[in-house]
Formats: sequence, C-alpha cells, structure tokens
Amino acid sequence: MKRLPKSLLLASLSKPFLRCNREPIPLLRPPPPLPRILPFAARTLSAPAAPPDAAPAAQPNGLEFLEAAELREAANDHQEAFALAVKALEPLQVSHGGWSLPVARTLRLAGAAASRLGRLSDSLDSLNAAADIVDALESGDTEVATVGAAVHEQRARTKMAMGRRWDAVSDLMRALELKGVLLKEGSVELGNAYKDVAEAYTGVLAFEKALPLCLKVLEITRNQFGGESPEVAKIRQLLATVYTGLGRNEEALEQNEIVRMVYERLGLDVELSLAEIDVANLLILLGRSEEAKDVLKRVVKRASKESEERALAFVAMANILCTQDRSADSKRCLEIARGILDTKVSVSPGRVAQVYAEMSMLYETMIEFEVALCLMKKTLVFLVGVSEMQPIQGSISARMGWLLLKTDRVDEAVPYLESAIEKLKNCFGPLHFGLGFAYKHLGEAYLAMNQPQSAVKYITIAKDIIHATFGPKHEDSIEAIQSLANAYGVMGSYKQAMDCQEQVVDAYRSCGPGASEDLKEALRLQYQLKLKARGLPHACFPANSLPTKFQNQE
Repeated sequence: MKRLPKSLLLASLSKPFLRCNREPIPLLRPPPPLPRILPFAARTLSAPAAPPDAAPAAQPNGLEFLEAAELREAANDHQEAFALAVKALEPLQVSHGGWSLPVARTLRLAGAAASRLGRLSDSLDSLNAAADIVDALESGDTEVATVGAAVHEQRARTKMAMGRRWDAVSDLMRALELKGVLLKEGSVELGNAYKDVAEAYTGVLAFEKALPLCLKVLEITRNQFGGESPEVAKIRQLLATVYTGLGRNEEALEQNEIVRMVYERLGLDVELSLAEIDVANLLILLGRSEEAKDVLKRVVKRASKESEERALAFVAMANILCTQDRSADSKRCLEIARGILDTKVSVSPGRVAQVYAEMSMLYETMIEFEVALCLMKKTLVFLVGVSEMQPIQGSISARMGWLLLKTDRVDEAVPYLESAIEKLKNCFGPLHFGLGFAYKHLGEAYLAMNQPQSAVKYITIAKDIIHATFGPKHEDSIEAIQSLANAYGVMGSYKQAMDCQEQVVDAYRSCGPGASEDLKEALRLQYQLKLKARGLPHACFPANSLPTKFQNQE
C-alpha cells in the first residue's frame, strides 16, 4: 500500500482539508433500452431475448474462440487475445443471444486486452457493454456474480488508467458487492476486495467512506495473518492515512506507532524508517516538533547515506525549521535532500515525485517562487505516464498556475490551470475544494487577459464549489465573491457587480469586529463601484485598477 503523500492530503494551494458535503459517488447506470454498438466492429447486441435457434456448429465455434482467447490472456499475449475475442462475438450472439453471459465474458476479455494494449477508449466501450449485460442478469447466480465482479473490477482499472479515479470507485464497490455473494466471510480474497475499495475511497479523499471499510479489512487481515504481521502493518498505515484525512491525528499517530514497533521487531529497516517519518509528520501536525526532530534524527542515523528515506527525513526536518522561521536552516536541509535525489535513479519515481512536491511547497512558503516552480516542473516530469499519480499532477499543476499568475506570467498560467481542472475533476469529483481554487485562478487569469466573460464563467463555478466546501463566511468564499464582483465590474455589468459587492459587505459585517479592516475595504470598493456605474472618470474599481484620468496620462 502506497503512502498518501502530504501533497495529496493538502491537494491544492496549502488549504487545510475540511470535511464537507461532497457529491455522492456516481451510481451505476441501468441497462440501456437500445441495442449497443460494439467499439471494434459494426455489430449490434440484440435486445434481451431467449437465444434464437442456431445451427449446432455455431455454439462451440464461438465458445472455442472464447476459450482460446482466455488461454492467450493467461499467457499475456494480449494482441492475440483481443483478436480471438473479437472473432468470438458474432457466433456467440447467434448461439446465445446478445444479452448473455458468454458475450459478457468475451467483452470483458476484449476490454482487458484493449486496456493493456493502450486502447483505453475501446476498452471502456467494451467494458460498458459487458457491465450493462451482467447488471441486467440475475446477480444472485454464482456464475453471473463471478463474471460481473471481473467486469466491474476491470472497468475500474481502465477508468483509473484514464485518470477517472472518481468514476472508478463505484465499479470497485459493485465488484465488492458481487464478491460478497461468492467469497467466504473473513477470507483473504474478500479482505483484499475491501482493501481495494478502501484505498480507492482514500485516493479520492472520501475518508468518511473509507473508514468502515478499513476497519473491516483490519479485522479480516488480523484474523488471517496475526496482529504483528507485515500484512496487518500495511493496513494500519492505510487506516492512519484515513484518520489523518479526517483530522483525527492522535488516532493516526497511535496506528503509526504500532506499525513502527512491528517493523522494528521484524528488522525491516527501510519500512521502519518510512513509518518513523510518518510518525514525525503527525507529531508536527500535533505541534510536538521537538519529539518529531528526535524521531527524524534516528532515521537519518539509520538510513544509508544516499537513500530516499534519508532525503524524506531531511524534507520533514526542513518543514519543522520552516515553521520555526529558521529559513536558512530549512533551506540547508532541502539542499541535502535535493543532492540525494538529483543524483539518484529511483526505482520508485512516484515516491521521489512526492518528495519534490513537498520540497516545492516549502520553498513556496519561504517565498522562493522560482525554485518552487523549478521543482514543480521536475515533479511533473517524474509523473509523465504514471496514471495512478494524476492527483499529484493535478495538485502541482494548480499550484504552478497560481504561482505563474501571481508572478505576472498569465499566458503560462492558463494551460497549467486548465490541466489541473481536468485532472482534479477526474480524480476527486466536481466539488473538490482544490478544483474550486483552480477555477478561481483561471477566472482571474482571464480577467488579467481582458476576457471578463470567461472570467465570470469560471469564477462563478469556483464560488459555488468554495461556498459548498467552506461556507459563506469563510475568507476564501468571500474572496471568490469579490473576484466575481471585479469581473462583472470590468465587463460593465454594474447591477451584477453591485449585487456581489453587497454580498461581500454583508459577509464581512457578519464576521464581527475581527473583520473590521476587511469591511472597511469592501465598503470603499462598494462606493467606488457606485461611482463607476455613474460613469465618473475618477472611479477606481476593481481595487487594483487605476482611475480613468491616470490611465489616459500613461
């Protein structure tokens, strides 16, 4: 089980993760009422009906092709498996009917082979057809449940390879439901199915859904392997990640301490070092920095000089020093970490990318924007072609877009923000808070390029997401409304701009005395907006614009 990196937990722009009402995981679609066109041949599945009469030779011919295709699949000959599966489809539709289990098996095999050949669109089309068939059949039947679980599992893999992690979760959940019909309660296989779904929910930051599944996996794995086994330790690490995502840091620390003791007893030094780094990061979150330092010093002493875990320990130490305003010492730790990683060919590019991502955030915190951007670019290079790391790609692209926007490189910012939106939406769903910030910054970029209509479009989407996440009185929610007021003002839509500015004023008034300075600025902008609506040349709105007379002088 891969550790969920801090950069994924933060997900975007160093905003703390808050629990919120998010859009539910998409439900499985009902079977379509119309016939389905197969992706790799102009053949149509017949509507559900009893198999028509067929010549005796047609049935074994289709099944023989299917069995041959399954043998080629087992031998990892995916090209031949795909070709045989396609050959099997037409005779199987004739002999068994289009909406039959043999056709579903064939479509599953064709979809799996197409995915391994890189033909992801064909794979998904084939697996969608297979899923429609098995979902229309009686799921209580053991054979149907077996094929159905395989179909939904493969469809989840294909969606993940396409970066559609959010959509993949429902398929893994459906596969788990079907395996519940087939597998013995408490079996290793059922435990693995629970783990797959728990990891999938964790990967899309749906921690509240992952928690009960994690606890179930822990129970099954402990019964099967014993409480001090490495198998159980890995599940505890997953559980610690879930607790961290839920803000239950003490419980996360308890799980990681148990993991640390298990690896120490087993003499697994690399795993022990990584577990201790997790412990240190949690101690930092809990404000126990001195204890965290002691743990990290043990890791540095134990780890080999050029090891990745040693680099990780220096990054965590840099984090502590940064929070203590010891920027020079923090940078020295980061330079040591970079020295290790820059000269190393890693067997785990994903893990190295996570380290670079965390280093870039620290440099950004210390206002070293150019170094941060350099490391972010290096992170994206590491992640090229690593489909399971698309959440990190989305997060890094969003941060790069924001930094480029803030350093007045608007044209460079836009493609990074657009890429971030696509990846974050696929990975976390349409209401993820990081997606809201990416939309907001994209809108601000378009406003800077004097395209206020596009700015209004994207900032409106951002406002809805950020409001749903943080509530109307949160500073980010109010800033989103102010950005929308600015965009409407530039566009000349003064009524909409006044409505938004009034919302900003009301929001700051409701925040009490602590927001008095913000309220004063909001009222000033409201007054300037009224002047601008009346066409007065000395009006100054938005806040960063110059009055017309000064613009003319320039």
